[in-house]
Amino acid sequence: MEMRKFLLALLALVLYSLILNNGAVEASHKKYMNLQSVRAVNVNHLHRTGFHFQPKKHWINDPNGPMFYKGLYHLFYQYNPKGAVWGNIVWAHSISTDMINWKKLEPAIYPSKPFDKFGCWSGSVTILPGNRPIILYTGIIDPNNTQVQNYAVPANPSDPYLREWIKPDNNPLVVAVVDVNKTAFRDPTTAWWGRDGHWRMLVGGKRKHRGIAYLYRSRDFMKWTKSQHPIHTSANTGMWECPDFYPVSLQGENGLDTSVIEKNSKHVLKVSLDVTRFDYYTLGTYYPDKDRYVPDNTTVDGWSGLRYDYGNFYASKTFFDSGKNRRILWGWANESDTTADDVAKGWAGIQTIPRKVWLDTNGKQLVQWPIEELETLRGQKVGLSNQKLNMGDHVEIKGITAAQADVVVTFSLSSLDKAEPFDPSWHNAQDLCSQKGSTIQGGVGPFGLLTLASEKLEEYTPVFFRVFKAQDKHVVLMCSDATSSSFKKGLYKPSFAGFVNVDLSDKKLSLRSLIDHSVVESYGAGGKTCITSRVYPTLAVFNKAHLYAFNNGSEPVTIDNLNAWSMNNPVMNK
Repeated sequence: MEMRKFLLALLALVLYSLILNNGAVEASHKKYMNLQSVRAVNVNHLHRTGFHFQPKKHWINDPNGPMFYKGLYHLFYQYNPKGAVWGNIVWAHSISTDMINWKKLEPAIYPSKPFDKFGCWSGSVTILPGNRPIILYTGIIDPNNTQVQNYAVPANPSDPYLREWIKPDNNPLVVAVVDVNKTAFRDPTTAWWGRDGHWRMLVGGKRKHRGIAYLYRSRDFMKWTKSQHPIHTSANTGMWECPDFYPVSLQGENGLDTSVIEKNSKHVLKVSLDVTRFDYYTLGTYYPDKDRYVPDNTTVDGWSGLRYDYGNFYASKTFFDSGKNRRILWGWANESDTTADDVAKGWAGIQTIPRKVWLDTNGKQLVQWPIEELETLRGQKVGLSNQKLNMGDHVEIKGITAAQADVVVTFSLSSLDKAEPFDPSWHNAQDLCSQKGSTIQGGVGPFGLLTLASEKLEEYTPVFFRVFKAQDKHVVLMCSDATSSSFKKGLYKPSFAGFVNVDLSDKKLSLRSLIDHSVVESYGAGGKTCITSRVYPTLAVFNKAHLYAFNNGSEPVTIDNLNAWSMNNPVMNK
């Protein structure tokens, strides 16, 4: 039986990979040598976002080394300055005072030395004593994809913009030893300082199908020694890209510096799965004397475990914001259309809105919420209250720019008696959402928002809840379903979904959706479950986009309060 379960899980993993990558089993970036240097002459603005982070043109992917330094926020990111597909990658660099408005600087790192001649891949920033930032990143040293870990330092640390970076010739700092796969050895984490006087960092890797987070120690940040054992590893998860390891407080929403190790905290280990292209995390205990991390047994330690985001979200990276004492999460949301379309429109990829992240009061998961600075972009406001929705009702939210909006709504459930029975075999929320979509009548739900909707609902992206009754509790499903989002052909249009661990004793569910032309970024139950969808409507664009609240459940629901704002444009990388 156990072998059968393993084989089924492995088959599902491979099939999921095939879906995500148009037939390619390996999910690493496809190379289009004939396209990677095709510069954008004209940038198509039809689906460009208004307030999400993106450069003026061309391809971006992983957020790298975000930090707060001398009053400024810095974001580095993987960027192709020559085209709208992956290739020619440099560490692009932007700065901000609020993480909403951004100024573009020159790239911080680009291939120029023998230790990164064939590529400068993802990494992190650590701020050393004396307020000295240092970049750790992965370099590619040969055509065989041999990966090493390098460092770079500011040419002028007194410059708050950190415009220029130096890559000293004593690189690389870390090379793969004999028992490490040197072609699967990348993305060093922010380092943390131990009480024994050693710095520590993690590097992602794999051995066959097993994901690995290698641990390295150093006294001086220059000479690193591999620990005998990984800090953690998990079978059948594939390559662990972009690992992230940090503490969270057991009390309150304040963040902790990466080096904090105390009894009143847990640790988070997040990894990005190269096979499936999503991030999953566990909460657990870090034992610094043994340099081992042990996940709590309350969640799955594998590819069906907890995720930051159950949608189009990958290669995420956090940092401790010492300016406001919070931990901030960045994530990459790739396009869901074709490579040809990316080249035609002249751009590809965005970063999700930076999120504050903290430990839920139940101690079993993280909670996320858009940074408060985003609210400075709110413009025209409309509201609804005490609006009852019977089965089949949909109410339009008028008076705002529905293609670029921030919507916050609280639904009140009159009764849970009609909740449908929950089948214990329904482990996969995405499969369940595809079976029970927004138009399939239920008992309690589906109800929620129809975003980026055309006037006659030929196109729409529903974000909604559905409540089930299990043996001893209610189960809440949250969906962001792109199935009917567009008439455009060749799109990846999944029914993204996640379960919401929420107490329904007050019979209320809240939802916030950030709608931005080609992205719908949603937060359920105050940020317990988050889903980002990339969608490309053909009818519901600009002023032809509409927004509705709806209910297709037999049990009436009431909009207690709904507030929606038109969102203004920030200064974005000028």
